[in-house]
Amino acid sequence: MTNPGSKVSPMLSRVTEPEVMDDDQQARAYAEADFEEPHNHFIQLLQATFPQLAPTGIALDLGCGPGDITLRFAQAFPQWSVVGWDASAAMLYYGNQAVAAAGLQDRISLEAVYIPQCQASRCSQPYPLIFSNSLLHHLADPMALWTEIDQQAGAATSVLVMDLMRPDSRDIAAHLVDLYAQDEPEVLRRDFFNSLLAAYQVNEVRGQLQKTGLDHLQVKAVSDRHLIIWGQVSSKVQSSHSQ
Repeated sequence: MTNPGSKVSPMLSRVTEPEVMDDDQQARAYAEADFEEPHNHFIQLLQATFPQLAPTGIALDLGCGPGDITLRFAQAFPQWSVVGWDASAAMLYYGNQAVAAAGLQDRISLEAVYIPQCQASRCSQPYPLIFSNSLLHHLADPMALWTEIDQQAGAATSVLVMDLMRPDSRDIAAHLVDLYAQDEPEVLRRDFFNSLLAAYQVNEVRGQLQKTGLDHLQVKAVSDRHLIIWGQVSSKVQSSHSQ
């Protein structure tokens, strides 16, 4: 029984942050940051979730930023090509530098695309694999991500989305920043804290999927700060085009 004199802390409400990270200093900090642990985890999750991926194909990375996961995917799946979309010119500048340094220009293409933005030529050639990391919490309208995935999917597209998960309090958010970004530049520590406050919780993401007819996708927490959404999508857009 709860002590009548005790106070129950209210659930932390979501606090939005800017959609596009277009500041050069900010983009450079992300390009130079050490994301090896979470980004390798993302690739491992993708490999474990879809062990039967076709040997070759073209993947779409939504919100690719400076291209770190895009590159890691291309290196882990050497027979695949990947297209990365991001709305930040500064992020794409550093991403293209990284792609050139890795010598992967023949398999990686980074494009300036603001989501949602479905161009007819892209929709006519659906992607067999769509993935995204840390984009959802940036979007003013979270439905934009799920709409874009539906628009770019084909008859049976594999989808994996990983994002931050909002903690129950600002104190927990500050603790996570100290735990995982203690030695990072202040701009990254600040952005990490703000991103945690802007992130969604598992039940909120399930509600988004239900509204967009993608509630067959699965959602779960995979760490103290990350959740994933995964499954197969059969695009309603592609189905209507084929009729």
